[in-house]
Amino acid sequence: MAPSAVTPPTVPTVKVVQGNDASTTHGSGDPSLAFIPDETTSPPTFADKHEERKYLKHRLALAFRIFAQFGFAEGVAGHITVRDPVDPTSFWVNPFGMHFSMIRDEDLIRVDHEGVVVDGGRNRRLNYAAYAIHAQIHTARPDVLCAAHSHTTHGRAMCATGRTLQPLTQDSCVFYNDHILYPNFAGVVLAAEEGKHIAAHLGPKKAALLGNHGLLTVGPSIEACVAWFVLLESCCEVQLLADASVGGRREELVVIGEEEARVTWEALGKGSGGYFMGLPLFQVAEKEFGERTELGRGLVPF
Repeated sequence: MAPSAVTPPTVPTVKVVQGNDASTTHGSGDPSLAFIPDETTSPPTFADKHEERKYLKHRLALAFRIFAQFGFAEGVAGHITVRDPVDPTSFWVNPFGMHFSMIRDEDLIRVDHEGVVVDGGRNRRLNYAAYAIHAQIHTARPDVLCAAHSHTTHGRAMCATGRTLQPLTQDSCVFYNDHILYPNFAGVVLAAEEGKHIAAHLGPKKAALLGNHGLLTVGPSIEACVAWFVLLESCCEVQLLADASVGGRREELVVIGEEEARVTWEALGKGSGGYFMGLPLFQVAEKEFGERTELGRGLVPF
C-alpha cells in the first residue's frame, strides 16, 4: 500500500504591528507628551548632603516595603542599594537576614566599595552577594543611584529560558533594547570579579535577566529602579503566559514593530518616566509608616 501524500507544513510568519500612518513621524503622537517635564518628574534636590542621605534612606526603606508587598522577598535573597550622597564610594543596603517588610531607616547598613560595613543599625551582617554585584555596578555606572536584585517567581522562570523580552506589549517596550541576558550562572555571586562581569555585560542599560538566577534593575532614582523592577517581573509573567498560550511557538505571537517599540521606549522608558511611574508604589508604602507625601515631596496631613 503506497504511503499517503504528506502536505508540507505552512511556515508561520511573525505578525508585526505597524504604525497607522507611515507618513507621520509618530503615528501615536509625540512621545515627549507622555511625561511633560516639571518638578514632579524628578526627585527633590538638596543643598545639604546629610539631609539628602536622610531622605534617601527613608525612600530605600519604603522600597523594601514595596518589594515585600509584591512578594519579592525570597528567604534571605535579594537586595536594593542606594549610593550614599555624603560618601559616594559607599552605599546603603538591607542587613542580611531581615525580612523586607520589617526594614526601617535605622536598620539599613552602609557598605564601602571594599565590602566593609562602616555604618548602620544593630544587625550589621552583610549579604556578600550584595557587595559583589552592587559595588561593581555603582563603580562602573556613576549615573546609577539605585540597583535592585531579587529572586522573583516569574523572573526566575524567564531567566531559565535563556531569552530576553520580546516587545509584546506597551509595557515591555520600556525595556526595548534596554536590557540584557547575562547567561553565565557560576553559582552564588560571592566574587567581585563576577560582579565586574555582570556590570560590564549590563553596560549602559537599565535591566538584566541573570541566567538561572533572577532579575536586576538599575536607575537614576530609587523610584525608577523599583518601578522598573516591578514592571520587569510583570513583563516576564506576560511573556511566559503568551508563550504558553501558543504552546511555545513564539513565531505565532504578535510582536510590536521596531519603530513603534522604539517610540514607545522614548515615551516611557527614560529615567523621568521611571521616577513618575514609581511614585504610586511609594504612596502605598508610605501608609505603613503612617505618612503621606505630595508626589514624594514633603509630608502632608491625611
